[in-house]
Amino acid sequence: MSDTPAAPAPLGPTPGYLVWRLANKWRTAVDQALAPLNLTHAQYVLLASLSGMERSGRQPSQRELADHTGLEALYVSKLARSLEAAGLVGRARDTEDTRVVRLALTEEGRATVRPAIDTVQVLLDQLLIPLGGLDDRRTEDFKRTLALLLDTPLGPARESR
Repeated sequence: MSDTPAAPAPLGPTPGYLVWRLANKWRTAVDQALAPLNLTHAQYVLLASLSGMERSGRQPSQRELADHTGLEALYVSKLARSLEAAGLVGRARDTEDTRVVRLALTEEGRATVRPAIDTVQVLLDQLLIPLGGLDDRRTEDFKRTLALLLDTPLGPARESR
């Protein structure tokens, strides 16, 4: 037994629990909403991100898309292969570095991603109603907070000296 008093139990759910629940709620809602389009949340993330990058004039590599989405590079490779087999994405070796695989939406991919983005936008609008909607100051504050949390490095805890 230790002489150190136990930390008091937190009242209510922890922030980590709430983040986990919101992430799961969002993924499930997106999966259900995109099922009629035969897309999963992960496939949507890849297609919508690729669409946005292409609109800005980029043809990203699988690694760049992985970094952009936060998905593991191996998972992006697997998703890209399945989306290529479905005719939604083209994969091509980079002309300067053959180790690099560049991705591009096909015409069918562009035709598929637009209604998917519209569908997810409806969900996002629903999610943000309690904050006053997409254009409300509270939503902007929420986005800044989420970005700050996403930019905070995580890793093994270090001992204090």
